[in-house]
Amino acid sequence: MTSPPGGSNKPLSQKVLRELVSDLAGKIARLEQEIEQLRLDNSNLRRDNQALKDEIARLKHLPPRPPFKPSGMEKATQPKPPGPGRRPGRGAKRDRVTREVTLQVEVPPGSRFKGYKTVVHRDLMLAAEVVRYKRERWVTSEGQTIIAPLPPGITGGFGPNVKRICLALHTQGQVTTERLTDLLNGIGLSISKREVVRLLTADLEAFEQEDRAILQAGLTSSPYLTVDDTGARHARRPAVTTQIGGERFCVFRTSRSKSRLNFLTLLRAGCEDYVVNEATLDYLRAQSVDATVIARLATHPDQVFGSQMEWWQHLLRCSINIFDRPLLQALDEAATWGRSGITG
Repeated sequence: MTSPPGGSNKPLSQKVLRELVSDLAGKIARLEQEIEQLRLDNSNLRRDNQALKDEIARLKHLPPRPPFKPSGMEKATQPKPPGPGRRPGRGAKRDRVTREVTLQVEVPPGSRFKGYKTVVHRDLMLAAEVVRYKRERWVTSEGQTIIAPLPPGITGGFGPNVKRICLALHTQGQVTTERLTDLLNGIGLSISKREVVRLLTADLEAFEQEDRAILQAGLTSSPYLTVDDTGARHARRPAVTTQIGGERFCVFRTSRSKSRLNFLTLLRAGCEDYVVNEATLDYLRAQSVDATVIARLATHPDQVFGSQMEWWQHLLRCSINIFDRPLLQALDEAATWGRSGITG
């Protein structure tokens, strides 16, 4: 029973119901058309707005936008249509079977074996494992003690898998150290927050080397660089985080200073040497440094210096006043710029 809009208890006839449904369907269709038109108008306005921004940037002689390609994220999130012979919801690759169990059943006498019906079961196991290593100790005839070594990756009281999951959850999942401690203890691993912090901050040389290698490769191969910085706090003190990126890489560096020399030092990707080359001399000419100073550096046979102290000693040998702070800053920036390997 359906009551009319007026509040009467008299039921509506089938004809009136059909007219009402038809009217509502027409209104919905008109609303869908209006929404689609609004979407089209919004897209056109966005395109016109971007064209105006580009024109303003051109009139102000600003650098053009880098040619960023579409990331394909939206396309990747769309479900792929099932191909021929492929069931929907299944991946193209099969899961690697880690364990196989044969299940038996009681059957009446005279039954014939017809093979197996296979079912793949997926599960996740998180369990704490505590291993006691009994290392043999031997004493040679010379009195030297020999102890059996630990397996590779075993250092301290926790194995590499504990460190791996701590780094993954903390860096990728943004899980705090308090929650990490509670999670590991809930699984059955007795660990304190101090140990979790130690796993996150100790023995990171391999990651640092990889990070420097990424920056070096990006600086030498990228057709352009994007740079940005923002204020941050590090070790309870104000600091600056600088982002350096390109077409296929992105790194972050946190330091105390926001100066030009600090930025050029970041571009050296961890190297500490100073170089005098054509890029160095061009930088000095752009800074209006005295031509005699540039000539002394250009004509000297030494061009590469392993540290800042060696660089300053070289300046003294070239009779350059290193106590002139503006001049010394320009020279340090130029030699750092020459080491970075970036021109233009």
